Amino acid sequence: MRQTILVTGGAGFIGSNFILQRMEQGRAPVVNLDKLTYAGNVRNLDRIAGDKRYEFVHGDIGDRALVQALLGQHQPRAIVHFAAESHVDRSIRGPEDFIRTNVDGTLALLEEVRAYWMDLTEPARTDFRFLHVSTDEVYGSLGPDDPPFCETKSYAPNSPYAASKAASDHLVRAYHHTYELPTLTTNCSNNYGPFQFPEKLIPLVILNARDGKSLPIYGDGQNVRDWLYVQDHCEAIAAVLAQGRVGETYNIGGWNEKRNIEIVEIICGILDEMAPRTGARHRDLITFVKDRPGHDRRYAMDAHKIERELGWRPKETFETGIRKTVRWYLDNQDWVRDVTSGSYRQWIETHYSN
Repeated sequence: MRQTILVTGGAGFIGSNFILQRMEQGRAPVVNLDKLTYAGNVRNLDRIAGDKRYEFVHGDIGDRALVQALLGQHQPRAIVHFAAESHVDRSIRGPEDFIRTNVDGTLALLEEVRAYWMDLTEPARTDFRFLHVSTDEVYGSLGPDDPPFCETKSYAPNSPYAASKAASDHLVRAYHHTYELPTLTTNCSNNYGPFQFPEKLIPLVILNARDGKSLPIYGDGQNVRDWLYVQDHCEAIAAVLAQGRVGETYNIGGWNEKRNIEIVEIICGILDEMAPRTGARHRDLITFVKDRPGHDRRYAMDAHKIERELGWRPKETFETGIRKTVRWYLDNQDWVRDVTSGSYRQWIETHYSN
């Protein structure tokens, strides 16, 4: 078996950051399988496009013949499975795509990986890993005084997106317990950082504020999320891949619970400093819009298990991470211009219109 890692969904936000981090650290070759849906962007990986250790493959995890061929050709020692539809609002408007990719696609991938793994000889068979990247949203919503989600918390997904990820988590768990496939699962809190598609809260606020547009906040803005800088998340995934106990789940969080309105106000303050408006503050652009249906009130992650077992802790506070993020979006206008054209603009206009 080679040391190659097959990454699914590696042109997306978290996947591309993971691949860049792995390549910068001089690790094993990486094969990136991505369907390039609206949020996938090969430009995220421009700086390694010419690296002989990196190969991009345009394709669908649900294409079993393609996955089988890639496994046979590259003989990876690990699969890191990021590929997913991941936006709650889109899942409310069109849940079918989420079931097709997150459930059916994961099942197809697991079947091909299982067949590949069963044909491996020792020690490659023992050393192989399938790491499934999931979300805190599978656990449902917390009350204001509830303890954070731990790995033994019962699943209670409240959106089609969360339900589709919960289903994929259960499939991965079942393939370990039924077939002994050496799986690992990570459930992370809200990520932010470079290359995030601007439908998500933080990049949306940065870019709208920069352009003098309204800053839409759902409901009363009091919804709470735990925020995790994407580079910290990628390091946690690498730690789980290298040291995690087979069959286990690891929650990954940033220990940064913030209300949505607080996030927006912090970004506005940073932009007042980095890109001031003439005669006005960025927070004057804040506007409240009709709340999302079934909007979960609070998420929070208990990351003690990964800290205790693997020695991982986030390096960035929210204050340091958000400053790096705002600076990145201000400094990468070409990337922003490419992803905010055409169909993306139509989506924003449809979704946030009053």
